Amino acid sequence: MDVNPLINGIVKYRFEAAKKEAHAVDKKLAEKWEDDATLEKKWPFLGVPLTVKEAFQLQGMPNSSGLVNRRNTISKTDATVVAFLKEAGAIPLGMTNCSELCMWYESSNKIYGRSNNPYDLRHIVGGSSGGEGCTLAAACSVIGVGSDIGGSIRMPAFFNGIFGHKPSPGVVSNKGQFPMARGAQELFQCTGPMCRYAEDLAPMLRVMAGPGIKKLRLDEKVHLKDLKFYWMEHDGGSFLMSKVDQDLILAQKKVVDHLENMLGASVQHVKLKQMKYSFQLWVTMMTAKGHDGKEPMKFVDLLSDHGKPVNPLWELIKWCLGLSVHTIPVIGLALLEGKFKYNNEKYKKFKAMEESLHKELVEMLGDDGVFLYPSHPTVAPKHHVPLTRPFNFAYTGIFSALGLPVTQCPLGLNAKGLPLGIQVVAGPFNDHLTLAVAQYMEKSFGGWVCPGKL
Repeated sequence: MDVNPLINGIVKYRFEAAKKEAHAVDKKLAEKWEDDATLEKKWPFLGVPLTVKEAFQLQGMPNSSGLVNRRNTISKTDATVVAFLKEAGAIPLGMTNCSELCMWYESSNKIYGRSNNPYDLRHIVGGSSGGEGCTLAAACSVIGVGSDIGGSIRMPAFFNGIFGHKPSPGVVSNKGQFPMARGAQELFQCTGPMCRYAEDLAPMLRVMAGPGIKKLRLDEKVHLKDLKFYWMEHDGGSFLMSKVDQDLILAQKKVVDHLENMLGASVQHVKLKQMKYSFQLWVTMMTAKGHDGKEPMKFVDLLSDHGKPVNPLWELIKWCLGLSVHTIPVIGLALLEGKFKYNNEKYKKFKAMEESLHKELVEMLGDDGVFLYPSHPTVAPKHHVPLTRPFNFAYTGIFSALGLPVTQCPLGLNAKGLPLGIQVVAGPFNDHLTLAVAQYMEKSFGGWVCPGKL
């Protein structure tokens, strides 16, 4: 049975080209042109099916990011990470859906429509790498490429019960995606791997990072028993966010109990008071000026993409009449963009708070600590519910603002059959710790669970 028409994850196929590439690999393998050790070293992903978020360039494929006036934009080259994965032998099957301009946590746009969760089609897949999340969860692909500036890898990975990794900033190239962060925001945009099995994360990261991998210590052996684990069950009570589901709190406590009783590790509950300002700290990062003093690019300018200027209020009227080519989340963001910008006094206050929280976390974690934190206040909500809970993404967004590596790990399903999960956070460039914990979590709690019948 073809599940893609139900979930709408892959929005542009390249199956015929992929089949030819796969046959060429089979032919070379039959001719025994290289021994297994050489194959593994040169082409670690030889013949492995790959899907790519449509926001990335893949030669000959669309690169619209769900923006209607870019619907005819065809990539003439590959994004850096895509080129690296292809060089490693991976075979792209097609492009996956995303939210319009990658700025919302439900993957829906006016070009490709809406993606649906394979565990329950009435629920969201997350965003902005949501098409990638549901495609991998439904086993339509093996590995995938996502990007993250507020949780766009981790939310889809969580809602779809797979693994996703937001690397330390500056490790993996962001070149070849649209929209591309610039100025102060460029440092916080991260490209990373998404997959069903934890053991695939590190090999993917090695390839995707290219020369940037030297900044990490992926070859370093991690002794989990010697790690210091810290945990927090919610943000401390921000009025902007939903309360954390009891299912997620219980899942986290199971992890804590297991680490203490089965692994024999040091586990400490902490209360980081500034976490309740997560949304404000993310906004501070997103509105910061670059080193050259330049303001970040306005969202409303991205909407026009060098075309006719967009009037958000007029777009809202058109949307009410069913005539707008934009989705309501981006119209709302364009309307409210100016409201989210803090005055100088507030900006300085939250910037100081962000620096203080970063210092506190980095000192707490050191080079041998990991922090366990909810991925989101709720499991995957039903379609359109995010419009009533627009700030919940800050559970992932805070770690983008702080520039820390995070691995999203699945923890089975709740009573309604929706994925549970947790974020594993480490200090800067200690990605090897979160990746090692992810593999341990998978062995201990089962990892990805097949969605079964749709």
